[in-house]
Amino acid sequence: MTVLRQWTDGDVVKKTLDKDLDRIARIESQTLQATQTYKALALALLFLLIVWVFSASIIGSGEHSTLIIVAAIIGGYMALNIGANDVANNVGPAVGSKALSMVGALIIAAIFEAAGAILAGGDVVSTIKKGIIDPAGMDNSQIFIWAMMSALFAAAAWVNIATWVGAPVSTTHAVVGGVMGAGIAAAGFGVVNWPTMYKIAASWVISPVMGGVIAAFFLAIIKFNIIYKEDKVAASKKWVPILVAIMAAVFSSYLIMKGLKRIWKPDMIVICAIAIAILIGTWLIVRPIIAQAAIGMENRNKSVRALFTIPLIFSAALLSFAHGANDVANAVGPLAAIVGTTDSGAIAGKVGIPLWVMVIGAFGISAGLFLFGPKLIRTVGEQITKMNPMRAFCVALSAGITVLIASALGLPVSSTHIAVGAVFGVGFFREWDTERRARNFRNDLRARKINPDSNLPDDITEEPATVNRRKKLVRRSHLMTIVAAWIITVPCAALLSAGIFLIISTFMS
Repeated sequence: MTVLRQWTDGDVVKKTLDKDLDRIARIESQTLQATQTYKALALALLFLLIVWVFSASIIGSGEHSTLIIVAAIIGGYMALNIGANDVANNVGPAVGSKALSMVGALIIAAIFEAAGAILAGGDVVSTIKKGIIDPAGMDNSQIFIWAMMSALFAAAAWVNIATWVGAPVSTTHAVVGGVMGAGIAAAGFGVVNWPTMYKIAASWVISPVMGGVIAAFFLAIIKFNIIYKEDKVAASKKWVPILVAIMAAVFSSYLIMKGLKRIWKPDMIVICAIAIAILIGTWLIVRPIIAQAAIGMENRNKSVRALFTIPLIFSAALLSFAHGANDVANAVGPLAAIVGTTDSGAIAGKVGIPLWVMVIGAFGISAGLFLFGPKLIRTVGEQITKMNPMRAFCVALSAGITVLIASALGLPVSSTHIAVGAVFGVGFFREWDTERRARNFRNDLRARKINPDSNLPDDITEEPATVNRRKKLVRRSHLMTIVAAWIITVPCAALLSAGIFLIISTFMS
């Protein structure tokens, strides 16, 4: 009895000690996370201080120097938030699939985002993003400047909030909402181009649905033509070169249309000719490479997935370059409009972007990516649905194809909505395909009068335990959070911008 009591007491002490150690470990982990958060905030403030000094050294002293410096700081703040939120769509799937480490993804995205912004970022931008308000409705240039500053700050603040709650939102739509809200506050509802706003609202549905359908389509091609074949190696030798060639053609077109439009604007015939040439050339190059890689390759899904890793890394780099070239205007467009208006004293339809403004946008995006990007990268790449190189490849390919289709049709789609919609599309296709295979297998068992409750075959690793219980492979909580954030982005940014404009105009009048 004494021995039993001693053993029991010792077991209780051990369990208590384990609980205490776990509690201490959790406290240490939370403390470390809080420390890293404070460190990131401190570095972000340091970046904004550098923007202050840098812009002051460029501008010097003048009538509007203080105004431009403040606008530059706000532009830097917006660039930080674009890097923290928007860039996750380009590298998130690659990180989630383990094709890239978090550090590798951050380095690649930062380099190519900055390169795209500086080398191919638009040298001329529209002062009114997407033409959603009429600048002629503004009474004078001073009101226009306050409106642009309000729009920029409101958009940055909203993207900051979205990043904090872990929702990838469209920074373009945030800027659109900010400009609309400030325009209404400054000149009334008549200043807004409502047909354009209706198109933008329609893109909330068009972008993710189109991205999801295309991603699911290519995943179905891979599944039915490679994964479910008896000889996966032979199927890979046939289909992987074709898929990689399609991706090369798509991304070359994407890069020309979106990434290099500042320095080269060929017509559609030239773009199609280049795409076809790259498709054929890539197929001829990749085919023997895959054939060589297939020698001695095991007839397993894991071996096939590895063939998509390198194309996926290239796609992440090219998406980042095109994003930096195309979306840097979200950070510096309103800032360039403010600089142009203060220099000329008049509201221009288009303004040039000074190099120093572009530098702020480029380095701000990279800094925001390093300091705050990992949170959204994990959300897009890991927390919506499980990724592997094949699924991430389909997401990247869908993003490029959807943007090309939308550009050809003149639809104002969001790259954020497309990429996230593609991730959801991959996840929902997995759910459908998993349920379909489980149902077919059990029907086959019943037809052969075998117990349908028998274990499923080893290659069906994601099947539900029963036909009636469907396994969820997409996290619905993330779906609702992200969709809600998309819907309220424009109105929330508009309300914030209108409020900021009214405060500024009250104090400055």
